[in-house]
Formats: sequence, C-alpha cells, structure tokens
Amino acid sequence: MQITAAVVHEVAGDFAIETVSLSEPTEHEVLVEIAGVGLCHTDLAVKEGHLPFPLPGVVGHEGSGTVVRVGSGVTKVAAGDKVAISFNSCGQCAHCGKGEPAYCHNFMAFNFGGVRPDGSSALTAGDATLGGNFFGQSSLATHAIAHERNVVKVADDAPLELVGPLGCGIQTGAGAVLNSLDVAPGSSLVVVGAGSVGLAAVLAAVVREVGVIIVVELHESRRELALSLGATHVVDPADGDLSEQIRAVVPDGIDYAIDTTALLPVLDQILQSLGVRGTLGLIGVPADPTATIPIGMMSTQLFGLTIRGIVEGDADPDTFIPHLLDLHRQGRFPFDKLITTMPFSQINEAVAVQHRGDAVKVVLVHE
Repeated sequence: MQITAAVVHEVAGDFAIETVSLSEPTEHEVLVEIAGVGLCHTDLAVKEGHLPFPLPGVVGHEGSGTVVRVGSGVTKVAAGDKVAISFNSCGQCAHCGKGEPAYCHNFMAFNFGGVRPDGSSALTAGDATLGGNFFGQSSLATHAIAHERNVVKVADDAPLELVGPLGCGIQTGAGAVLNSLDVAPGSSLVVVGAGSVGLAAVLAAVVREVGVIIVVELHESRRELALSLGATHVVDPADGDLSEQIRAVVPDGIDYAIDTTALLPVLDQILQSLGVRGTLGLIGVPADPTATIPIGMMSTQLFGLTIRGIVEGDADPDTFIPHLLDLHRQGRFPFDKLITTMPFSQINEAVAVQHRGDAVKVVLVHE
C-alpha cells in the first residue's frame, strides 16, 4: 500500500514528507494506522548520526493507532483494536524468557537493524529499499508494520492519539522509578533533566510517595511544570555547584538519582550528591557512544554506591503500559500534561520546538 512517511535521507538532514510503499504484514506482523507518534530524542539521535541505522530510512518508535490487518499467525490483537506500539524483542532469549524484554539479547538487531528479522524491509521508495522496522515499527508515518510482540492493546477509553510515548520515553522515566530503582516511599530522589523522561519519573515518584523529589533543570518553565506535577524542590544548574545545591536540601545526600542528560560534568556532581548506599540510574544517551564515567573507587566502595544502566525502565510493555493507563484513569499519572500535539506535516518545526524547550513532548497527529 502507499503511505506517507517522514524519510531521513542523510545524517543531519531534515525529515522529508514523502509517499512510500509499505508491504503487507507477514505471519506475525500487524498493520497499524497511526493516530499519533511521539517525537523522541532517540529518533533525533539517529537523524544526527549518533546511533546506528541504515539511511535513507523511516524512524519513529512511539506510535499508537488502530489495527488494520494482522498476519495469519497473530492471536494477540485483531483488526479494530486500539494499540500502543513499544520496542521490539525476540521472545526467545534468556532475558525475554524471564520477562525482561528491555534486555533482550537481540535488542540492537530487532530495534536498530533497519530490517525485519528475515533481512527484508517493509518499506520501499520506487526501486530503493528504505531502512525500516525501527523499534519494530517505524511509525513516523500514516501506517506502520509492527510485530505481535511489541503491540499492546489499550482500552477504548484510552486517549489513543497520546498513548504512543508510553511505549518508550514515558515508560522509561516511570519505569526507572517503579521498576529499575524500585524507589522506596519516603526516600529522596533527584531527577536531572525535566524532559518527558525526567518528568515521567517525577509523576512516578509521586505515585510511589517519595518524600523529597528534586528536579535539576535549566529551563524555568520546566522547573515550574515539575513543581506543578509534584516535585518538592527544583534546582537551576546555573545557580552554582549542583552537589552543594542538592545537599542544601538533603544534607546527608540523596538516596536515588536519575540522569537523563548523559553529560559528564553533571554526572560528576550527581555522584557527589549521593548519600550512603545511594543509587544512580543512567538513562541519558551520550552523544559519544564511547564516553566513560570516571568514578572514585574508594568512595564508591566505602559508601556502598550503585551505578546502573537503565533501558526502557526495565518494563515489560504488555503489563506496564496498561498499569500506567490505569493510573492515568485514576488521575494519579497525568502524563497528558507533558504532551503538545502538532500536525505530522510540521515535523521539522516540531523538532525545533522541542529543541528550544518550548514543548516537553511533541506528539505528531495526522490531519
């Protein structure tokens, strides 16, 4: 079928809205008509050449919409079902078997390889094959081919255009608090960066009844938003040494920290802010994939510190996305307050808006 997609032709180039061809779903695939798709930092990291993906190609991995057709082997969803689309996983490796698909042994191939597991692509433009299957969806388009494993059926009353970011960014931030770090009620938490991932962590910290929630953010509007969502304190890094500002709030040091920036000078300050047995969770993707963190070995050992990487909030989308939607339905997880919708045709303007900090999370909707 012919669809409209945002094609990336070259590193650092703009998205080009074009007509391309999308193949029919194979045995375990699902064709989804996209209602909305979040614009995520990871999409832009591919566009800027910071992450591997074959170009020209179509990215997009926070899609949501309605199932149009399913392959002959699909039993999980049917035509007409409303779905959020999340990351893909193989379902066969040891970690998938343990319900830990975010640490699938084949994560890179299934999400960044640009092709289906059999080596084919669902996307073509004329005689040229396009990179596709991004996070098992390539949903910066009017339609996407997803896989049975990475579609999650949502209730009819879910805000369909807005649920796509639950499949990655919002899932990651919330999952970091509720799953990865399992932040204890009454404890202290610092969140570095008040983008959609960081603010989703704040929302989850409120759900978990964390005692002190400190948000570090340059933009005043985002600091104000963080306070309105439940942060107890905000810190402007321009006001001075971060560790001193944080310890002014919690003199003995923070129990948990979540970093979404991947900036080494910031991470150094956050490590100095951790209290005894403190834990730092790393979510931010560094611009340089070879970047390393220098740590004080003696202090790390003496104070029993933990530093751990986090992928997709350690979430199993099949259970975690419905959980977040249940919390939203109860008024306890208002993730919609993080979202600004813009027309899909304005994708390049949306990139600029998000880059300036004028919007926390842009979701592109089809007119």
